[in-house]
Amino acid sequence: MTDKEWEERQKTRQLEMEACSKALAVLSSDDAHSLFTKTFNPALVQEESASTTSKRRDAVAELLSAAAKKLQSPRLATLATRVRLDAFTRVKKAIDDMIAQLLQEKADEIKHKDFCVEELNQNQLQTEKKERDKQDLTARIEDLDMTIDALTKAIDNLKQEIAEMQVQLKRSGEDRESQNREFQTTVADQRETQKLLKAALSILGEFYKPSMLQRQEPVGPPPPAGFEAYKNNAASGGVMSMLQQIISDAAAMEAETIRDEEDSQKAYEDFVKETNASIEAKSRDIVNKSETKATKESELIEAKEAKDATMLELEQLSNYNAQLHQSCDFVTTNFEVRQTGRDEEVEALKQAKAILSGANFEEFLQGS
Repeated sequence: MTDKEWEERQKTRQLEMEACSKALAVLSSDDAHSLFTKTFNPALVQEESASTTSKRRDAVAELLSAAAKKLQSPRLATLATRVRLDAFTRVKKAIDDMIAQLLQEKADEIKHKDFCVEELNQNQLQTEKKERDKQDLTARIEDLDMTIDALTKAIDNLKQEIAEMQVQLKRSGEDRESQNREFQTTVADQRETQKLLKAALSILGEFYKPSMLQRQEPVGPPPPAGFEAYKNNAASGGVMSMLQQIISDAAAMEAETIRDEEDSQKAYEDFVKETNASIEAKSRDIVNKSETKATKESELIEAKEAKDATMLELEQLSNYNAQLHQSCDFVTTNFEVRQTGRDEEVEALKQAKAILSGANFEEFLQGS
């Protein structure tokens, strides 16, 4: 559609230039020059034929008006009116002004086209860069979210592990206290048992020891009739041996209980030491992870703010791009054609001015 419209515009412009050139050629003929000289010379005004001047002006004006109507050219319509009203020196001045205007439009359009190309290229480069920044920031935000989530879970797990170890420490302490009370009771019982058994053994020993020594026959007269000789219980030695064995067993049990207590106490102390060390290490880990999490959260805020700023810049770039296309698309698309058209229009106006300045109208018509 643009190409078709351009062809129509070119055809119209060409017809317009031909009409201008022919009209100017008519106005620039020797006869016209002589006529205009007499027309605008006060000394010859009365000698000029009013009807001839009027016919020539009407002919040129009608030619330009017809061309202006056909080509819908405001410039030709204006020029036709000025032919009717103005001297040809003013028409030539109007042509000079039109040429200057066209040349200025050409320069302005070149400048505008260069501006459009530069700005569109810069807009595209900046948009591509901001799109890459947006993608990088999106990936960064996702990575920070995952890192913060992982740190949060790790810190929660560490706190849970510390709480569980503190519970284990408390339970282990309670168990140790219970075991120690049981130990104290057991040792006390064993020691009291040994004490009692030793006392009993001492008493029996004091009683049975003299009788054991006096195994020989008694000295002196025999005992009276009716009394037999008194003898100590023969099983007394076994009883004392059994008491001695019980005392030894009790002492061995006491020693074993003490060793068990020492082993339990050492195991408890080792457990407390290891657990406290683990709690301390996990607490340090919590501190480190909390600091890292705080840093990542700060970076996340900065990344989100940077992404918001980038999105705003992309929106601004998009709006500016739309404005550039609205202002530049027609110029950049039709630049060469429009420049060529202006050059041809300027050339036609220069030829018209040359004809007005005395060029041969007949030669111009033949050349056309």
